[in-house]
Amino acid sequence: MKLSTYAVAILLAACPAAAAAHHGWSSYDETKPITLTGPLTAISWGNPHGTARMKWKGKTWDVILAPVSRMESRGLTNAMIANNKKVTITGYARRDGAPEMRLERVQVGDRTIELR
Repeated sequence: MKLSTYAVAILLAACPAAAAAHHGWSSYDETKPITLTGPLTAISWGNPHGTARMKWKGKTWDVILAPVSRMESRGLTNAMIANNKKVTITGYARRDGAPEMRLERVQVGDRTIELR
């Protein structure tokens, strides 16, 4: 089956948009880890990775979690961070100053879970 020129053009145009929709890790400053403490809200336990939010120092931070399979294989479950449980998270903030971080580890109670 031959693709029409129009169909090929649509496929090629969609590729950069799909790539831009997902952020790369180079957007985060790995030289300056930050640590936030409080409850996570708006938790999305899904793939390609989970997401959450945390209010900290007057800003609402978007928190980029790891893929679900990695979080669960390392011992972190959705129930551990849900329902306004206080957690301490450490990760890397975006280089452009946006209140978003890539999560590296989470401390829940006396347990620390490395995600990367």
